[in-house]
Amino acid sequence: MQTRFFYREANPEAFEALLALEQFASSRGIEPALYSLIKLRASQINGCSFCVDMHAKELMKHEDGLDRIVLLPVWREAPCYTDKERAVLDLTEHATKLSEAGVPQDVYERVREFVSEKEFVDLIMAINAINSWNRIGVSTGAFPGCLIG
Repeated sequence: MQTRFFYREANPEAFEALLALEQFASSRGIEPALYSLIKLRASQINGCSFCVDMHAKELMKHEDGLDRIVLLPVWREAPCYTDKERAVLDLTEHATKLSEAGVPQDVYERVREFVSEKEFVDLIMAINAINSWNRIGVSTGAFPGCLIG
């Protein structure tokens, strides 16, 4: 496999801008394992193999266990996620597939049972960050291991 090009080299300023968004989102106090679930689920939906690989391995570092990684695409039927995680995963899916149904009121209300308005915005920023990484990764042909060597 070959990437189309390495966006970091082709446009370092764009990479730095995206990195700044990621640094902001990751500094907002979202639990690391939850943040990794957000990143992995959005990456699965967007078909970014580079990010799926990265964030599945990231979740393993949080000692989340293989079942929480493998069952993520079917999180609604899997008992290993908390109510808060389920609400945030639902938000992640709706915000990632925004054109399909937006973010329904019931999804918003379920998330708000667990977070403040400020924290809700923090979650949206985290979802925005990973969706941006996915879009640049898929568009430039990134794949697992492409940065090694």
